[in-house]
Amino acid sequence: MTSTSAPTAADYGWIRSPASFFGHLMDTGYSMLLVRDVLPEQVLGAMGGSPWGTCRGSGELGDAHAEFLEECGDDPESALVGAFSARDADGRDWAVVLELGSDLGARPELLATFSVGTRAVSHDSNSGKPMHFFHWYENGERRTGFEYPTHRDGTTPDDLNDLLRDLGLDPDGDSDPALDSKAAVLALAERLTGVRMTEELLRDAEYLVAEVPEEPVDE
Repeated sequence: MTSTSAPTAADYGWIRSPASFFGHLMDTGYSMLLVRDVLPEQVLGAMGGSPWGTCRGSGELGDAHAEFLEECGDDPESALVGAFSARDADGRDWAVVLELGSDLGARPELLATFSVGTRAVSHDSNSGKPMHFFHWYENGERRTGFEYPTHRDGTTPDDLNDLLRDLGLDPDGDSDPALDSKAAVLALAERLTGVRMTEELLRDAEYLVAEVPEEPVDE
């Protein structure tokens, strides 16, 4: 289940850079979803997205989000979502879906649908308390999810315990207070997907952008 490079939290220290796009997302709220062998447009379509065109890189995506908020006001009933394709260490394609200022990761019915016949991994943060969640889905099942590693649920809540320990996220007690738990969660996502998330990847990706309703779209 681990990737060859065995990523660690140290590989994701860049998220704390003042210039980091991802760092900005953690301040304002975000959700990142990765789905194997699925096209970005398929995910956005399943979410009921209305096309907004494309954005070249995270800078344009951030500008589009600012424009979106200006148009929608302080309490939007939809979210702006950007999606692109990335390849894992084995050359398989994943849809990377990034929701700005909202919580796609809290939509279990969509995650279950996306993961049928494949794997889906998501992590998110809101801009309030804040709260940070991680979810691993396999073939329509939520296998393991948590806000804190010591309080896991899902159909197989203990299946990631060895990975959690290896990353410093102790499933049985308190994690190392010096550990950047968000960086460790990104490393966990890479262990499960084989996709190395970098500032450069987010900066240079061509995002397919859509406006997605906050409430799930009925079948």
